[in-house]
Amino acid sequence: MDQEPPKIVFPAPAYPVKVVGGAAPDFEAFVLATFQTHAPEVSEAQLSCRPSRNGRFLAVTVTFTAQSEAQLAAIFEALKASGRVELVL
Repeated sequence: MDQEPPKIVFPAPAYPVKVVGGAAPDFEAFVLATFQTHAPEVSEAQLSCRPSRNGRFLAVTVTFTAQSEAQLAAIFEALKASGRVELVL
């Protein structure tokens, strides 16, 4: 019996996206600016940050209302294309 994984129903409120990159002083602002390009309603209040244990990396989680699969794909692509991001979940 093959089961398809559950699909995301859009709009998807409180959708979390975790972005991991080098712990530069402007990394959080970079993530926010990238999100605002594709989701202008995202604000700094929707971000939470956590440094890695050794301080080399910073994980920024953005929780927002995702409007479509295309919007998520555009955000993921823009983050990965920047060269500053190690991982997007």
